[in-house]
Amino acid sequence: MMWSQNKIMIVLLALCFQACGIYSFTGASIPPGVTTFQVNFFENLAGNRPGSTVEPGLDNDFTNALQDIIMNQTNLNLVTQEGHLIYEGEITEYSVTPMSATANNTAAQNRLKMTVAFRFFNTKKEEDDYKKSYSFFYDFPAELQVYDVIDAAHKEIFDRITQDIFNDTLAKW
Repeated sequence: MMWSQNKIMIVLLALCFQACGIYSFTGASIPPGVTTFQVNFFENLAGNRPGSTVEPGLDNDFTNALQDIIMNQTNLNLVTQEGHLIYEGEITEYSVTPMSATANNTAAQNRLKMTVAFRFFNTKKEEDDYKKSYSFFYDFPAELQVYDVIDAAHKEIFDRITQDIFNDTLAKW
C-alpha cells in the first residue's frame, strides 16, 4: 500500500513539473524553441555626451555582467552569432554629479550614474522585440574619489541594470 502511494506522489509531482513548461527556479520563462542567446558588445559611447566620462574597460565589464546573469539564471547556451535571443546596445551615460551640499556650498555626496540604450530581439517570437533605456546610480561621500568606490559602484549598478534587463526579457515581471 505504501509503495503505491509513493508511485502516485511521484507521478503527480512529475505532472506538476511538466505542466509548468520550460521554467527555471530563478523566475526565467524560456520561450519554446529558444536554446541560445548572444550578447553583443556594449560599446561605451558615454564620452560623446557632455558631462560623461570614459571609463576604460566599462564596456567589456558590462557586457560580461549581462552574459553572466543570463548564464547563471537560465540553461540557455551563450553563442557569438545567430542566437535565438539577441541582447545589444550602448553605454550612453557614465557621469559623476554632486547630489547634496554642505553649509559651505560644497558637495556632501556624489552620484555615479550609468545609462544603457538597450535593444532585445527574440528570433523565435518577434513581438517580444523592444528598445529601452536602463539607468542606475551609486551614491558615495564627496570626500572619496570615483576610483575609491568603483568596484562597489560597478557591482551595484551592473547588478541592478542587468537584473532589470533579465526581468524584462526572460522573467516578464
